[in-house]
Amino acid sequence: MKKIILTGGGTAGHVTPNIALLPRLREAGFEITYIGSYNGIEKQLLKEQKIPYYGISSGKLRRYFDIKNFSDPLKVIKGLGQSIRLMRKLKPDLVFSKGGFVSVPVILAARFCHIPSIIHESDLTPGLANKLAIPNAAKVCCNFPETLKYLPEDKAVLTGSPIRSELLSGNKENARKNCHFTNEKPVLFVVGGSSGSKFINDTIRGLLPELLKTYQIIHMCGKGNIEESLNRTAGYKQYEYIGAELSDIFALADLVISRAGANSICELLALQKPNILIPLSANASRGDQILNAQSFEKQGFSVVIEEEVITPEKLLNMIHETYKNRDRYISAMKKSTMINSVDKIVTLIEETAK
Repeated sequence: MKKIILTGGGTAGHVTPNIALLPRLREAGFEITYIGSYNGIEKQLLKEQKIPYYGISSGKLRRYFDIKNFSDPLKVIKGLGQSIRLMRKLKPDLVFSKGGFVSVPVILAARFCHIPSIIHESDLTPGLANKLAIPNAAKVCCNFPETLKYLPEDKAVLTGSPIRSELLSGNKENARKNCHFTNEKPVLFVVGGSSGSKFINDTIRGLLPELLKTYQIIHMCGKGNIEESLNRTAGYKQYEYIGAELSDIFALADLVISRAGANSICELLALQKPNILIPLSANASRGDQILNAQSFEKQGFSVVIEEEVITPEKLLNMIHETYKNRDRYISAMKKSTMINSVDKIVTLIEETAK
């Protein structure tokens, strides 16, 4: 039986694609272990997966001044030593990394121990952690055609992002029943990321009187962002967070409004859901969501509008127009070569493992 170590953490986006690979890796006969941080989100998300988990010391490498810049490199060095010991103990055939700073010492340790590794880069341009890890990897998977020019030609593979299989088998009637919706109006699903977006929440709620004339709305607004006064509004269902029922909600949705995190938009692609993307502003990020969204718009998968130019009237018109032309976007997504990402990545893993 071949052995594989998965790594990645810091945010859910660095973990859920690894979880999506687990069923196929098990089918392929791999013995699976996970290396993450001591108490990061990856540890919480892996609890249900029943695979061995090892926590290591990790530190963030920042491009800006912070007092922690003096102590975090020592954490990374400690994590490297721990990772080397784990490589020698576990003797994996391959390491697969989804990124995040916890993955850097793991990839370096794999190289030190002559174990091949594969990295997956979600965003259009590589983040700092993956930039540090790429020289030590055998292959680098990516989500966007534009990313290929940022990667070594002999390592780059366009795969798309692994999507959890359960998302593809939702039951729309379960969602319709749970939301107390009818068959008479299409369903708009609004999601501003796992923690929500005040900007999107406020904009959508301000438009509710107009939107509810045409649509029913499911709104994932983030923890602590429920608007109690709207709980009894017909045709409007709020969630702080959506767990197991997400597949059913996606099945019911006719149009999605979303941030442009790489994993989120790759789920929309796999599900072939017409969508409007409102990327996180460059003022609040390194601008990766803007680049992600622009790529999807260029490929005909999405409509994009940036926060700085949104007005209620513009967004309302865009929602109506996108819904009217939904078949155009579905047709473009059906032609994508990045749909079977899990199979592509597991095949690459099998080919690269010793």
